[in-house]
Amino acid sequence: MSEILNHRLKDPVIVPTDEIIFSIIGEKMELWKAFLNHAYGNYKDVSGDWHYYNDGKQWLFKFIQKKKTLFWASVIDGTFRITFYFGNKAEPEILKSDLNADIIDGFRNAKKYGSIRPVTIVLQEQSDVDSVYQLIRLKSKIK
Repeated sequence: MSEILNHRLKDPVIVPTDEIIFSIIGEKMELWKAFLNHAYGNYKDVSGDWHYYNDGKQWLFKFIQKKKTLFWASVIDGTFRITFYFGNKAEPEILKSDLNADIIDGFRNAKKYGSIRPVTIVLQEQSDVDSVYQLIRLKSKIK
């Protein structure tokens, strides 16, 4: 991802609320609601919480299933982004999936951190939400 993203939610004292998030993401609020409703409605033993991380100096939404992190979300100007981290076991599944070719290429070419690579989607339209649904499904089934 080559563009510079202006991350919001940088004040460690101000805990993100729906009101604050929606004031930043604007019309993308519907995409935010759609993907969260899907995640909470279709998976068991899931929860999500906002945490302030000093290393990145920002608030991140961590979504877990039991103890497994499914994805991270961050708020940027006018929208938000979702990042998944996949280990080597996921590579064949991602490469043979019907995900958008840009997502697959992004995964294939992503910088590795040990044995994991990120897949990040900046949500702009419904097709991005559909990709997030696929990635949640994939991440939740990989052991």
